[in-house]
Amino acid sequence: MNVGDRIPEVLGKDQHGNEIKASDFRGRKIVLYSYPKANTPGCTAEACSLQAHKAELEAQGYAIIGISKDKQDAQAKFAEKNGLEFPLIADTETTLLQELGCWGEKVACGRKTIGTIRTTYLINEEGIIERIMGPKEIKTKIHAEQILDLK
Repeated sequence: MNVGDRIPEVLGKDQHGNEIKASDFRGRKIVLYSYPKANTPGCTAEACSLQAHKAELEAQGYAIIGISKDKQDAQAKFAEKNGLEFPLIADTETTLLQELGCWGEKVACGRKTIGTIRTTYLINEEGIIERIMGPKEIKTKIHAEQILDLK
């Protein structure tokens, strides 16, 4: 997907088994971020940065939604362990990850693999992508601050 595209209506099921839809957030902006794997250092730092600044993001009208290939129980444990108070979509079939364009070939430590490409989509109140932040731009430990500084 690209800037100007509307996100899909059905986003998937979160760590509690709730179906998450774009229309649930109509009238609110969304920080939709994809991360490679729960409970890894970078993904934990990114999630904790967003949680630590959740009130500030909400004050600017944003809801936070995470997405990874992890199973629902892994997402639930990740959320509980880190006190995450936002939905984490368990996209085990990579349906949404592929549709968004954040599933594909990546290089880590000189090795090519297929997996989730760390990406953040800033979505407006109508469900339209306004900004896409890629893996080279995202600094996991201060990711929320990066988003807040965009305003």
